[in-house]
Amino acid sequence: MLISTKGRYALRVMTDLAQHNTGEYITLMDIAKRQEISEKYLESIISMLGKGGFVLSLRGKGGGYKLSRQPEDYTVASVLRLTEGTLAPVACLEGQTNDCRRSGTCLTLPVWKKLYSLIDGYLESVTIADLITPEGDYVI
Repeated sequence: MLISTKGRYALRVMTDLAQHNTGEYITLMDIAKRQEISEKYLESIISMLGKGGFVLSLRGKGGGYKLSRQPEDYTVASVLRLTEGTLAPVACLEGQTNDCRRSGTCLTLPVWKKLYSLIDGYLESVTIADLITPEGDYVI
C-alpha cells in the first residue's frame, strides 16, 4: 500500500487546522506557508475535505477553513479513506465483496486480509488529536 501525496498532505492540512483550532477560519495561504505546500495543490485537497464534511469553509473577508468537528473525532484512517479511496493492500479487498474468481482457492488471501485488518485497525486507533499531542502514545 502506498499513500499518495494527496493523502499525506490531507493529514498535514487536518493537523494544521487542529493545531490552530481557535474557532476562527484559517486562510489557505496560511496553511500553505506553514506546510510548505503550494496553494494550488492545496485547493484540490481542501475541496475534497470540504465535500467529505471534514472542514467548513467561509468565503470573503475573514474567510478560510476550519475543522467541522473536534480533532479527536477524525481518525487517520478516515482522512486517508477519503483521499485514497481505500486502505486495502490488494485490489481484491477494495470492495464490500471479493469478486475475484480465485478467492476460494487463493493461498495468499489470508495474508492480505490480516494485513488489511492490521492497517485499518491501527489507523483507526490514531486520531488527529493524537498527532498534535506531543505525549501521544499512538506510535508503536
